[in-house]
Amino acid sequence: MDETIQNDTKRVIAAFDFDGTVTSRDTLPVFIWFALSVQRILVGSLLMAPFLVLYKLRFIPNFKAKEKLFRTFFAGIRLDTFNKLCKKFTGSIDQIVNPLALEKIKWHRQMGHEVIIISASAENWIYPWAIKNDINTVLATRLQIENDHLTGNFLTQNCHGAEKVKRLTEQYPDKENYILYAYGDSAGDKELLAFADHSFYRSF
Repeated sequence: MDETIQNDTKRVIAAFDFDGTVTSRDTLPVFIWFALSVQRILVGSLLMAPFLVLYKLRFIPNFKAKEKLFRTFFAGIRLDTFNKLCKKFTGSIDQIVNPLALEKIKWHRQMGHEVIIISASAENWIYPWAIKNDINTVLATRLQIENDHLTGNFLTQNCHGAEKVKRLTEQYPDKENYILYAYGDSAGDKELLAFADHSFYRSF
């Protein structure tokens, strides 16, 4: 573990990718199995099959396939019902958290650094876990809501790749005024890691 103490007076921000970095796997499929019945999952999987083939063949981009997946399984659900499921899901997240990531998060907090989560997953199920672990800022994919129901569409761009840097700099402009640590595990974190002063790819 890199425990270099910064002598600089600048604030320090530690940005953690969530899926595959803080957790050991992608939380979206885990959440689907947590939130839905087996019958609903089987029906949805049949509907999704053609889109998954197109995605694997690279005819449609990641964010389009992901939004279609989300629309197939969650369009029409009430927001309060969905958020209750997300809060209950915190226990399932705890079971797949990488202990090394959690240790590094605690170290950053002990050093007085600001810890944030930046993720392509929906912010709804990350927030309850983040708050439980004293992390107050989550930059993640936001869901479109109409008449208190999920439409299944995304309100923002999928927080992936270059979008992670865009979201981070919107929240924290004036990069020269802070030091950025970034942690990630996939190609979707490449731009964020390149932007950081201290980057950690699949390591802590």
